[in-house]
Amino acid sequence: MTVNEMQERIRALKTKKNVCVLAHSYQGREITEVADFRGDSYQLSVMAAKTDAETVIMCGVRFMAETVKILSPGKTVYLANPTAGCPMAEQMDRELIEGVKAQFPDYTVVCYINTTAELKTVCDVCVTSSCAVKVCSKIDNKNILFIPDCNLGKFVAGQLPEKNFKLLQGGCPVHAAITVRDVETAKNAHPGALLLVHPECVPAVAAAADYVGSTSGIMDFARKSEAKEFIIGTENSIAEHLQYDRPDKRFYTLSKKMVCENMKATTLPDLLNCLEGRGGEEITLDPDTLKKARHCIDEMIRLSE
Repeated sequence: MTVNEMQERIRALKTKKNVCVLAHSYQGREITEVADFRGDSYQLSVMAAKTDAETVIMCGVRFMAETVKILSPGKTVYLANPTAGCPMAEQMDRELIEGVKAQFPDYTVVCYINTTAELKTVCDVCVTSSCAVKVCSKIDNKNILFIPDCNLGKFVAGQLPEKNFKLLQGGCPVHAAITVRDVETAKNAHPGALLLVHPECVPAVAAAADYVGSTSGIMDFARKSEAKEFIIGTENSIAEHLQYDRPDKRFYTLSKKMVCENMKATTLPDLLNCLEGRGGEEITLDPDTLKKARHCIDEMIRLSE
């Protein structure tokens, strides 16, 4: 079966079975082309909740599928490839954070969306990379325990000097692996290009950038900018998607190291197998987890308004 034939089979099955397919922006082009929605993890969850689809398939990683289930508890939610996890989301668990909270009871616990549903149950408010600064600025408490990504936490803390941030050592190993030397190499190769990076990168890399923002923010900036060349400092698939979307511009990857193996674990055959009932994994969460995890997401929505 060719890629095109498989895509057509997927489109037909989606319609027949009333299934909504979500693809995170880090997925390959062959998957995003057949998805109903493509974007950042939380954005996808919101979109899925608004559809009348009875079933949702997430082409992404496990915490993203859990977030879909949290926002759409009445829908059947599948993770297309059960092995697709997230190292950052798995770095900290509920027991660890409960222990830290006991040591610092006067801190508001802010968790990045890139956390498990179980961990969200013991956190006060959730954030995405695009709303983290706004949400943290509106928290009444000046003391904030930000988990798990210390690089995103430092980025937010730098913009809110009136707050007292406590950070734990965690984060995205793909973004954190990028160095200032990588930046210098890329800029020497493409001296006229703007550097756009994700705040999960280390502070020294973010400081060298022309723009720092979420994946969607990076893509929007590149599309709307009058500049013609860009070095993309996030997962390498974003440079590829942008090149498809804007062939009149040039997009370069910051480093060949910026590949998320977990995101690349999901394939087009995985999606087809899931639709045909011989693959994927249904995501189930008990009522207590759904309720408590939803609370910190609702707080994010409230503070974002």
